[in-house]
Formats: sequence, C-alpha cells, structure tokens
Amino acid sequence: MVAKQRRRCANKQTTSRPMISSLASAVLILIGVPMFQTGVQARLADRSRVIHARTNGASRRDKNNLPIEGAAYRMGVSNPDYLNEIKQEPTSTRKLKKNSVTTGSSTLRKRNELDINEQINDSFNNQVHRNLGQLSGCCSTNSAYSADEMCALYNEDCESGETPSHDSGDESCTQDGLSFIGISFSVNVASGNAYSYQLCDQFPMENIIDRNYQWVMSMDEDGWLVGGGYKSFDYSGKMPYIDSSHTELLRVGSMDVEKGGTSIDQVYAAMESVYFAPIYIFPEKVKGGGGGGSGDGDGTPSGDVTLGVSVVETYTDNNNYGDYETFLDNLFNAMSAVSAGACMDDKDTDPHVSMARGVKFKSSDHSAGYYYAVNLEVAVWQAMYPKGVIIGSSGYASFPAGSRGNKQYVGYGNLYFFFDRANITKAFRPGRDLSDDEASYSTLYSKGYSSSYYQSTTEIGFDYAGSHDNGAEWEHNPYSWNAKMAMHDMTDGWDLPPNCGQEGETFLGIPLSRRSGSSLIDTSTFQEQFDFSVLMDTNYTYVTAFGTNHGWLIGEVIGNGVGSIVDKDTAHIPLFYTGTTNPDKGGISLSDLIAVVKKIQFGTLYVKPAFVFIDDDGHIKLQFEADANSAIGYLYDSLCKELGISWNYDTPYNSKGVYTNCAMHAAGDRAKYGCGNENSNQGGFCPQMTIAYAPRFNSEDDAAAYLAKCNSYIDYWRSLYPSGVAVGTDNFCPGGGCLGLFLNRYDLFYVFKPDLGGSWVEYGGASMAPTISPAPTWEGGCDEPRNFHLDRCMRKKMRPRATAVVWDSLGTVGQFSLFMLVFMSATLSVSIFLARARKRRRPGESYIDFFIRDATKKRNGKKKKKKKIRKKSKLTRDLEKAMLDGEEKPKRARSKSASRAKGGRSKSRERPSRSKSQTRKSSNTKSSNAKSSNTKSKSSKSRSKSKTRQQLV
Repeated sequence: MVAKQRRRCANKQTTSRPMISSLASAVLILIGVPMFQTGVQARLADRSRVIHARTNGASRRDKNNLPIEGAAYRMGVSNPDYLNEIKQEPTSTRKLKKNSVTTGSSTLRKRNELDINEQINDSFNNQVHRNLGQLSGCCSTNSAYSADEMCALYNEDCESGETPSHDSGDESCTQDGLSFIGISFSVNVASGNAYSYQLCDQFPMENIIDRNYQWVMSMDEDGWLVGGGYKSFDYSGKMPYIDSSHTELLRVGSMDVEKGGTSIDQVYAAMESVYFAPIYIFPEKVKGGGGGGSGDGDGTPSGDVTLGVSVVETYTDNNNYGDYETFLDNLFNAMSAVSAGACMDDKDTDPHVSMARGVKFKSSDHSAGYYYAVNLEVAVWQAMYPKGVIIGSSGYASFPAGSRGNKQYVGYGNLYFFFDRANITKAFRPGRDLSDDEASYSTLYSKGYSSSYYQSTTEIGFDYAGSHDNGAEWEHNPYSWNAKMAMHDMTDGWDLPPNCGQEGETFLGIPLSRRSGSSLIDTSTFQEQFDFSVLMDTNYTYVTAFGTNHGWLIGEVIGNGVGSIVDKDTAHIPLFYTGTTNPDKGGISLSDLIAVVKKIQFGTLYVKPAFVFIDDDGHIKLQFEADANSAIGYLYDSLCKELGISWNYDTPYNSKGVYTNCAMHAAGDRAKYGCGNENSNQGGFCPQMTIAYAPRFNSEDDAAAYLAKCNSYIDYWRSLYPSGVAVGTDNFCPGGGCLGLFLNRYDLFYVFKPDLGGSWVEYGGASMAPTISPAPTWEGGCDEPRNFHLDRCMRKKMRPRATAVVWDSLGTVGQFSLFMLVFMSATLSVSIFLARARKRRRPGESYIDFFIRDATKKRNGKKKKKKKIRKKSKLTRDLEKAMLDGEEKPKRARSKSASRAKGGRSKSRERPSRSKSQTRKSSNTKSSNAKSSNTKSKSSKSRSKSKTRQQLV
C-alpha cells in the first residue's frame, strides 16, 4: 500500500512539470512570434531634416532668394531689382547670341539650312519651369559670348570634324555596324566579373593576361577584354564589363535595315537554316601591333594585344570541300535568301581574339618578358591540341545575359550572334554531337589532365614576333610626366608618374547623368538642369560609326544600328584623377581617399556649358567654362594641395597623412594654370564631358552641321544660366553642386555635399544616407530643440530598446533557431497535455474544464505536501537531539539494545513496562507529546525501540 502511494505521488510530481512547461511555452510563443515577424528596422536618419533645420524650411538661399555666393549674389545685393528683371523677362525676348563667324563660313550656312533657332524655340516652348539654380556664382565674365565665340577663345575648332570611315565599300550601306557571328572564348574566374559566361573550358584565357601589372604599365579604360572581365571595385578602375573574348567569323554590320543593315530576325532565320559541323580552333600566338598613339609625349609606344587563332579545316566523307568552307558558302546563300543588307561583309573575317587596346609596357624588356610568358602558355595549348580543339563548356548559361529562367546547356561547338562585343543574344548548336575522341580533347583541361603538358613544355616552337616589335629598345621615363597629361585620351594608356606601379581610372568629378532609355541597363538621375540627349545623333543623320565599341557615352539604347555597347548614361565632368586604389602599387585606398575628401570644405559647384567640339584625339566633347575663381577652381586647388603628387619641390599635405603617387595632378598645380582664355593652359584643370569616342561622320559638312546644332543648344543653356548652375535633383543633392567619387566612368560610388554638409554612398542605383553631419550646433547640447536634427541627438533620442537590439543581433539564423526552439517546446507541451487529458478526463468534461480542475488540484496538493515536509522536519530535529543526548550513557544504551536483539519474544515481555514508561512520560509532558507518542506506538518495532531508548534516557 505504501509503495502504491509513493508511485502515485511520483506520478503527480512528474505530470505537473509538463503543465508548467506548456504555460511557459505559450508565453514564449506570444512574445517570440511577433518579434520574429517584425524584427528591428535599423536605418540612419534622413538628411532632409538637416537641410530643413539649417534653412528653416526654405531653400539654401538668402537675401531675397539670391545665391549664397558669386557675381549674381553681389549684383543682386547692390541692385534689388536685378532678380525681378530676370524673372519678368519673357522667354521670347531671350534671343540667342549671334556668332562672330563670317556669312561665308560652312557653319553659318548649315545653320541657315537647318534653321536651328526655330527648332530650339519649338522644343523648349512647353517648358514652364525655370530652375532658380541659374543664379549661380561662376562664369559671369563671358556671359555675353556665344558658343562659337567661346570656342574661338579656347583656341578650339568647332566648324570641322573630318574623321576616317570604316564602311563596307558599298554605296547602299550608309551606316557601319559592329554586330557579328563568331565563337566565344569567355571564362568565369574568381578575380573577374561574376556575371561573365563560362563558354570555353579548353583555353584558360586568364593565363595570358597581366592582371597584376608585372609587365604592363597601362591600357585603355576597358582593360583586358579576355580572362574574366573586371569587378566594379578593381584596383585599376577599369570598366566593369563581363569577359567579351571572341573571334569573328562573319561581320553582319549594321542592324538598321533602312540604312543597308540586316535585322536580328533575318540573322536568326539564316543561321537556323544552315547546317554546320563543330569547328576546330587552333591557337597560333599572342602578338602586339596596331592602334595606340595618344601622343602623351615621352615616346612610350602603345598598341593592341591580340591572340591569333585559325580555323582547322576538316573533311567529312572524303569531300573535296572542307566543312568550314562549305558552311561559309551556305551561310552567305542563306543570308542572301533572307535579303540581308549591303552592310554585311562580303567575305569572312580573319580569325583573331582582341585582348587589349592602347597597351603601354614599362619598357621594351617588359614587353619582351610578357610576350615570352604568354606565348609559352600558348605553346602548352598547342601541345594539348596539336590538331585544334572544339570550343565549348559543360555548364549552363542564358542568352542574352540576365534573362532569368532561360538557362540552357552550353555544350560544344556553338556559334553565337553578338549584337555587340559584350552582348550575346543567341547560341546556335552544331548539326551533330561530338565523337568520343573530340569529347576527350574538349574536356582535357577541365578534367585536370593538363599538368603533364605544362611540365613537358619548356620552349616555344614558333615565331611570335608581331608587327609592332621592331627590335628597338626603350623605357618609360616617369620624370617626363607633366601636369597637362591629365587631359588624357581614354582610348589609350596613361603615362604614369614616378613611384606609381599601376594605373587607375578612379576620379573625383561632377555627376551629370540622367535616366537612360536603355532597356538592358539603367542609371539614376543626378541632375535635371540639362537634357544632354539632344546632343546625340541617335538617328545617325550625321554620324555613321564610332572608332571604338562604345557609342554615345551619354546614354545608348539597345537596337542601335551601329551595334555599339549598350551602356547607361555615364555623363560626368572629371576634375581630379586619383589613380589606382592599390596602396601596394603606390596608390591610395578608397577609405583613405574618402577620409581626406570629407575634410575638404568647398562651396557649391556651379557649371556652365561653353561649346561642343572635336578634340585632337577625334572625340566629341562638351567644354565647360574653366573659371579658376569659381568654387570648382578652388576645389581643384585644394585637391592638388592635399592629394597631388610631389613634383617640382611641391609636396602635398592633409590632416590624415595619407598620399598617393599615382594621381595625375601635381601638388603645385592650380586652376589658373588650366585651359581657357583666362588661364595659362599648362595645368590639368579643364572641366570637360566626353560625348562620344572617335565618331565617323558622313562628310566634313555633316560634321560641321552636327557641331552647329549642338552649339545652338549650348547657346540656349548659356542664355538660360548666364552665370552657371548648381546641378542636382529633389532626391539627389537637393541643394545642388555636389562632388562625386567615381570608381570608373561607369560607377558613382560616393557623394560629398558642399560646405561640409555630409556625404553618403551612392552605388549601383542604390543610396545610403549620409553618415556625418557637421552642421552648426547651438548651445545646450541635445536638450536644445534646434539641435534635435543632428545625428548624435537623433541617436540619443531614437535609441532602440535593449531587447530589440538583442533580438536584432541574433540575425536571421539565430531568430529562426529561437523560433523553432519555442515552437517545438510548445508542440511537445501540448501533445503531453492532450495525452494526459485523454487518460484522466472525466466523462463529458471538456479540455478547458480539465485544465482548470487539474491546475487547481495541483496547487492544493502542493500546499499539503509542503506542510507534511515541515512536520517531518520537526520530528527529525527532535530525534537528532535525542540521539545527541543519548551519547552521555553509551554503555546502558548498548546493553539495552543488545538485550533486545537476543530474541523476538522479549518484546512481549517488555510490553507492560513500556506502557508504564509511557504513562510516566505522559504525566510529565504536554498533551501534544502524548498524542504523538500514541501515534508512534502503532508504528514498526524499530520506532518502538527508539521511543523506549528516549524514555530511559
């Protein structure tokens, strides 16, 4: 019976714990689930509060809404009616300034023929809003001059632009193009662009480029076109393009059917109707030659680097005609059948892979070392594939790039249609699969069987001398560098200054891009004051082609007839080229560069267009007025003082103590040494925007007509902004006049506000709020309401709760793990409760009633149990006391116990004496002790013996 009671008590104890656990789990679920769903949304404060507090809700102006600096401000203060006169002047009376050229000039004739002024008035009559940023603080000296007059003041030619052409020789083709059918050698490597295709498992193209600048000094802004492409944060600042290595087989040319081109649908139809076997490619050699020649001055030659390849002719079924020759004949017939345009080439292209353009080596020895190293690699390829190899990959890819959900197996022997160098739009599979021998060669390198060929190939068994290698010895002289080299041809390599081991395209400038019409890639809008799209000849009325793969740099669109690379709008004004961001090569890191520029206090940057012209390198550029006394001029001076290179006994200085040897500006250079009629034209200060590289016009007259049209728009902007304008938008730099840090022409990375107004990250179309706000503070600290907008006060006021911070610190994985723990605990507790309820629930009793009854019953049971434990504790203390007292007479106690142990019948004999002893004790003790002794008399024999021992004592 006692055992059953103990088991029942134990069962009560064990079943009470799950109920407590279930209650705790339910509470955790109520607390944890909402926290898991909401989380902590940590974000920095909006910068609009800073501007609002500093201007009291108004714009960044003062004195009757005048600008805060410049000639317009001084004129407005002295003449209060100045601003009203500007505002009240009707648009129709703002006539464009007449140019100073004679009536017999070709420019004026073109203007009269095109009636440009009428076109401008028609295009801007609907403009009802005039940005008050026209009241600026720069460039008021030449406000009365027209664009043509400014062009003459700057000693530039704005009336001609004859450039070489590259057409097919057919009069029916009025527009060149770069689209083609070819084979891709693209690879995807860790050091390259993550979005590059892996279409070539046979040739490790990254082994034939000098990414670490061991031999090469500089290249054009595109860098290496093979070997994986570039990341956005590459030290060299090259354009972040994907790998575009290829060899052309047929130049399709223009895509504009109306100008003699061939449409994409026609190309697809022709290719799908042609059978072709997998094509073998044999690597010949890496060679230099052609291109280059920027004329930067020290005699360092520049040229292109090319991998020569050849198509290996194969013969099927002992045919007299080779497979490749048959394919070309069939392809030309198919293109003719779909009515291909006249711009398509009449013969196949000489196969080659363009690797880099405008390459400058450090010396003739470096050039020889590079060509030996890379041609030894080519020798290994020739050893692996003595009869050529079929190009392909075992991976997957989508065409065009970025088309999600359209991935397909690449395979081997494909031909591709390239809309431009960087955009493959379709892959065409060969007419048959690879044989076992062909497959074994095509997978030789990817399966890791190339190590023996690298070990055994130690010599180059072919002549790799190029057309540009004339045997002359030369070495780049860094001390021939001069500050004017900052005016650089971006299609050629830089001439680096002393102690600089790597080129870099990183620069500080003014962002001017707007949202592009490109359907492939887009950009943010950084200014609303100028619409530079009017300067582009998108219909190609005047321009027929470009000298590079780039088209209009201020916004290109897909479907452009010439097949130029589809780029976003990259309009900007470069002010200061900082060079490489690799400190190990003599550069300055991005973090150090940002830290220095953050400390430079500069005023609002105002710009004013001057004229459009074609420079000595054949590029279309928009010149802005180079006012050395403007905020841009002062900023340029500060940048040279703090970040320029040591030159002519002038050394830079900044508070951070970090410098660079790779900037293209000297510490002693100043804005007054720059370009323009008011400057000495010996320095690197010359604010210009490049519109296009090396355009090719139909004729000299068309070039003059194009420039005349552009400069007519410049005249309008000059009349609209007589003293320049601080560019910006409501969302980007609302006050106008910000400075940007560009990783390259493509990527704006960091933005600095004027007057130390803060800075923030602006990258890839996304924006992060400014991280500092050194705005003027009032006395009283954060208790002063006028300081509430400051960062430190906002952080103090909006400090999150500690629980929220802890929860957010767990991260997504930690939050999910905690949620799962709570969820599993709750489900376990519920399952235990349901199992117990099914066993102990009364007939007709609900689960809720059972829960209430069971919880109440357990609380009562706990109270009784506590009383019993306290009672037992009191008896235990009495027994311990008795035992301690009994130690004084140990002999009597031992004899008594020994006499009891002799036999069981002695207990019955002692029963009368036991009752007598109990009677005596009851007369001397309290009634409570008597009750307890009577209760104890009913217990076991051992307890009776203990009681007797206590009485004897």
